[in-house]
Amino acid sequence: MRRDTGIGARLWAFSVWTLVVFFIVNLLAMIASVVVNSFGTRWFGTWLPAGYTANWYVFAWEEFQLPQILIVTVEVVGAVVLLSGLIGVPAAYAMARRNFPGKRAVLLLFLLPLLVPPITYGIPLATVLYQAHFAGTIVGVIMANLVPTIPFVVLIMIPFVEQIDPRIEAAARVFGAGTGRLFVTVLVPLLMPGILAALMLVLVRTIGMFELTFLTAGPTSQTLVVALYYAVFAAGVRPGQSVDAMAVVYMVTTMAALLIALRFVNPTQIVTRARR
Repeated sequence: MRRDTGIGARLWAFSVWTLVVFFIVNLLAMIASVVVNSFGTRWFGTWLPAGYTANWYVFAWEEFQLPQILIVTVEVVGAVVLLSGLIGVPAAYAMARRNFPGKRAVLLLFLLPLLVPPITYGIPLATVLYQAHFAGTIVGVIMANLVPTIPFVVLIMIPFVEQIDPRIEAAARVFGAGTGRLFVTVLVPLLMPGILAALMLVLVRTIGMFELTFLTAGPTSQTLVVALYYAVFAAGVRPGQSVDAMAVVYMVTTMAALLIALRFVNPTQIVTRARR
């Protein structure tokens, strides 16, 4: 195929790259301003703060009870990722391999929590959880976050299951493998790229899930993103540098989780697997 090298094509490419560079520069500038301010002593009308200190991180660590919040965040995220995998992968297998009346309606129900803004169903969901005495606890936060993550895993895993030749399963059954052994020893290794991809996305999604966590969390079950919201908008006067320090902790935590997930999942392998 011959590439268009005319003036119009060059102007279009230049415009696209200009917008991309503009976006990246603005993004990096915003992140840099938050990081610099989290270490600054005073910053008024100058390019850089008058001085630097790490005391704002100590202040945020003690004022916002970050150790407890980080523990709760790890517990919630770990439980949501584990339960989403344990429930979502078998459900995806059933949806991919079985035909039953109303299958399309079930798939539509799986799509709804992903298409509808969380706040629209989060309020009635929180009401139900409060009536059941689950809201305000870590269990309630986990249950609320499972509502969008399980369908998310199911919809990601269905194409991976459909790529596996059913004759492999038939051969395993001929050699005496039961359903449980077939799933654990044959299907799970074949599905591992898709499972890791889905759980990686669930991990990042749960860390950043604000609406459902905010509506169902209590004083002892706040995750980092909800605690950051309260640090900014709750009553009282707090130094802006301490809030920025907490924002940096949130950003670093999310990036660390993503890097750890990418250590076990190669995105290029996921794409290659999905195209087979």
